[in-house]
Amino acid sequence: MLRTVSWLMRAGAYVFIGLHTFRDPPAGAGAVTLAIVTYALGGLALLWWELTHALGDEAARRAPGMRILLGAAAALSGYASAFPHAGALIGLSLIAVTHLGTELSLPLGWAVAGCTVVALETGVLVAGASRGFAVGYPMLVALVLVAGHNRRAYRIRAEQSAAMLAQSELLRAEQRRVAVLDERARIAREIHDVLAHSLGALSIQIQAASALLTDHRDVDRAVTVLDGARRLTADGLAETRRAVHALRSDLAPLDEELATMADTHRQRHGVPVRLGVEGEPSPLPADQALPLFRTAQEALTNAAKHAPAQPVEIALTYEDEHVTLTVDNPLGAPPPPRRAPAFATVDGGYGLTGMRERLLLLGGTLDAGVRDGQWRVRAEVPR
Repeated sequence: MLRTVSWLMRAGAYVFIGLHTFRDPPAGAGAVTLAIVTYALGGLALLWWELTHALGDEAARRAPGMRILLGAAAALSGYASAFPHAGALIGLSLIAVTHLGTELSLPLGWAVAGCTVVALETGVLVAGASRGFAVGYPMLVALVLVAGHNRRAYRIRAEQSAAMLAQSELLRAEQRRVAVLDERARIAREIHDVLAHSLGALSIQIQAASALLTDHRDVDRAVTVLDGARRLTADGLAETRRAVHALRSDLAPLDEELATMADTHRQRHGVPVRLGVEGEPSPLPADQALPLFRTAQEALTNAAKHAPAQPVEIALTYEDEHVTLTVDNPLGAPPPPRRAPAFATVDGGYGLTGMRERLLLLGGTLDAGVRDGQWRVRAEVPR
């Protein structure tokens, strides 16, 4: 739209210059011929400029012949404008200098303006124009060139702003995409943790029921164990739904969540579970509390698998710079050589590896191994 308006203004100025010049033509055949040639050359240069611009700004910047024609038209118009009754032709010089100073490089604009002033002063000497003309018209050319440079600077800033806006939109789109991927990864981790915990406990119950039926022929106890397995399944489904539909909601205070978890483990497996809290409990962000909570879940599940009937100790320590969770349980007795291990790992042992990766994202650590005859899982997150 702006380009169309600019083109119409230039076309109107070109027509006005022609009417003003040829309504009262210069005296002498030579002066008239010079005015006609100058006017035609200026019109051809402007027409070539507009046709080249129609192909794109880059095509206009790469057309050296068009630049030469505009420069020649500016210089010839400056020279012809010094003759009597041809002063309006200076307008063609001003239009050409404005174009070259606005759309192309600064040195080119100054070079054309300088050639125009030299041609104008030469015309003043040849035609014997007044001193005011010799001073005023060059100043007008200089002012137009400065105005063209200002317009060029404004255009460049506008282009840079548009590019920055487009870049910002791309950045926002990328941030939204990364946020979606992060949320998907978080949902996947949560569902994995919930299912690993639930299926691990369920596997223990099913293996216990199988042992009661095959080794002890105790149907009543096996039915009781299977009923517990059914409840575990229902609890696991409910917890999975909660993880999917309420991922953004915060946990209860971590010490309360751990106390509930310890009571549940104590009831399910009939083993002592002791929870100790040291330091001043304080609320933790969900992204810090949840990995500690899931680490405790994983550690309790592994304790039930590999060290059944062994007591478990959970220690939660609040310090100035970090919060530490430690889960200890005695090592279970090795299985008889003739039999496979009583409880196999549900996920191939990747549960604690996943916990370690989650804690590393927060700048935390996780260690698991034997310490003083105990199997210890220790997780730490910065505050």
